[in-house]
Amino acid sequence: MMARAQEWLRALWTWISGHPLVTCLALGLLAATGYPPLHLWPLAMLSLAAFAALVHEAPTWRSAAARGWLFGWAHLTLANNWIATAFTHQAKMPEFLGWLAVPLLCVYLAVYPALAATSAYALSRASGNQASRWLSYGLLFGAFWTLFEWARSWVFTGYPWPPLSLMLVGSWDRPGAASLLPWLGTYGLSGLGLTLAALMAWGIAKKSYWPALIVAGLVAAMIAPISKGQQSEIAYTLVQPLIPQDEINDGSKFEEQFQRIAELTTPGQDTSRLVLWPESAIPDYLEDGYPQRYYDRMTALNPRTLRGDPQFARARIGSIIGARSTLLTGVVNLNIGVEEGRRQAVSARNSVVALNGEGELTQHYAKAHLVPYGEYLPMRPILEPLGLSRLVAGSIDYLPGPGARTLDLGEHGRAGVQICYEIVFSGQVVDRDDRPDYLFNPSNDGWFGAWGPPQHLGQARMRAIEEGLPVLRSTTTGISAVIDANGVVRQFIGSGEAAAVRGMIPAAHPPTVFARLGNALPVGLALLIILLVISVPRLLALRGRRG
Repeated sequence: MMARAQEWLRALWTWISGHPLVTCLALGLLAATGYPPLHLWPLAMLSLAAFAALVHEAPTWRSAAARGWLFGWAHLTLANNWIATAFTHQAKMPEFLGWLAVPLLCVYLAVYPALAATSAYALSRASGNQASRWLSYGLLFGAFWTLFEWARSWVFTGYPWPPLSLMLVGSWDRPGAASLLPWLGTYGLSGLGLTLAALMAWGIAKKSYWPALIVAGLVAAMIAPISKGQQSEIAYTLVQPLIPQDEINDGSKFEEQFQRIAELTTPGQDTSRLVLWPESAIPDYLEDGYPQRYYDRMTALNPRTLRGDPQFARARIGSIIGARSTLLTGVVNLNIGVEEGRRQAVSARNSVVALNGEGELTQHYAKAHLVPYGEYLPMRPILEPLGLSRLVAGSIDYLPGPGARTLDLGEHGRAGVQICYEIVFSGQVVDRDDRPDYLFNPSNDGWFGAWGPPQHLGQARMRAIEEGLPVLRSTTTGISAVIDANGVVRQFIGSGEAAAVRGMIPAAHPPTVFARLGNALPVGLALLIILLVISVPRLLALRGRRG
């Protein structure tokens, strides 16, 4: 039986070796099944092992680059399929363009896996015997993957979704291998996963014990229970109002949506609590000072706002949350300027505001990581005449805020805010000079399809573990969750539900190593590994010649 299995594996590898490019495409698709919502991480790890072997056996560095690019293109295209769903909610664009946009985006994103594969292949050629060559290759591949995945998070404003390490995040009550994030960071854990996959490939080829040890270690990590963290003394009410994406801009639905979120928020008149509403929760303009026509426009859609009065809108919200409460909610704020001789909106801010029970705005955060082609049109003077402004809802762009900051809410703690997909940017979610008590992540995931919300939640859990901070996610349609500093989901509201959860905010941990160093930690580790892999064999060879 064993001999037959080995014969079958040899035949399979012979076919794979003869069709490396097609196989890399297939392996990329299989590797993407390791992400939520499928969670087929054992299959993904085997796919990564086969991919690492194909790159290692490439005849030239150009062939290694092609294999890395094809794997990355297929892998990232399937993992990001949720982006295509956004086009079904953008009335100005044909839906079929979404299914073209994703593979076209990944033509660029696949450059980073290609660079990692090429770099590891080229530098590992210098090693001597087969064993040391494989070890060097595995370490180098993991290190270069770390560096280039990190680069993908900031080059051209960055798009890190999804990191390879997301597949190593366990179930909601068991963080799995993600428990290593405080010491490795997201990109370092991605590199470790690829190094382990390369060692698995070498072990399988040499009939070694490596694969069994690696698989056993990963299984143990993925199923190991972890205790829930402690609670703080801050009470919260977190609301998911269920505002479907096709109704979110329907003015005839605004009052119905508001009444739903109000009913879910109460009771709370006599309690001190933090109330959390999602992105896109409030259609009204809450800031004073806009030209009256903007308020009148909202009045026409929602007469209950009474003459488009922002003071009334704020007071109404204050009466709902209660006199002793603080609300954090997503809003759209306008930047007013003078164009064509009159005051008008020249740009906007995707914002979170803090509002107290008296209806007073006390704090403000503006989203820093905006979505290109979603919240602003890059190179608008060039692209707008070509008709590409249809990609962006509205005729004005959002402007980015200054970055991570902490909002001091007094008795309701110190809140860090990351709006929507900002939470996926590892190492960029916290003001390190003013550490918060928790992170608030309001989002509208209604256009994220089936794959987007669970992947979004998984990356929020990674931020909680990395930073040692609880994360509270309030979304319009799901998945909303309260995540403790260990990455354990304590409470959640599933997709397609209108509900609220209440409790005490989980306590923060002391700053982790990653919280202190940020991405200097994984980048420094990767550079150190590359330096050691290159220098140690040379030093040993030099010592041997002298001896």
